[in-house]
Amino acid sequence: MKFRFVASWGLVVCFLIACIPLLAHHSSSNYDTSKPVVLKGATVTKWFWANPHCIVQVDVKDDKGNVQHWAAEASSPSTLQLKGWSQASMEPGDVITIYLYQSKDGRPVGRLNRIVLADGMELRDGQQGGRNIE
Repeated sequence: MKFRFVASWGLVVCFLIACIPLLAHHSSSNYDTSKPVVLKGATVTKWFWANPHCIVQVDVKDDKGNVQHWAAEASSPSTLQLKGWSQASMEPGDVITIYLYQSKDGRPVGRLNRIVLADGMELRDGQQGGRNIE
């Protein structure tokens, strides 16, 4: 009886330890959600439709006319499909407006909130697209 009790608790502990990396991976703590960024007139340079996360890379001019290269991480393809996205949603050369939460370290990378295409169609991310940021 004592062996079963110890073995059961051992299995529970192993399961909980195995789940810790899953929680860490899906954290948005490295993005500053208090300071959303809007990149208007951004030109898509690459659109990666792949697991575990889709990524859109864009070029956008800053206030001085210098080109900045940005990358935004989105949800997985399966999650984005549920929101109406597809691999053909964007292609290099498309001009979009992108809403994101920038990395806390100031690099031009972020967690995607939503994208507005040139025709006005809005594509929301499954995880961060629930609330509008302006």
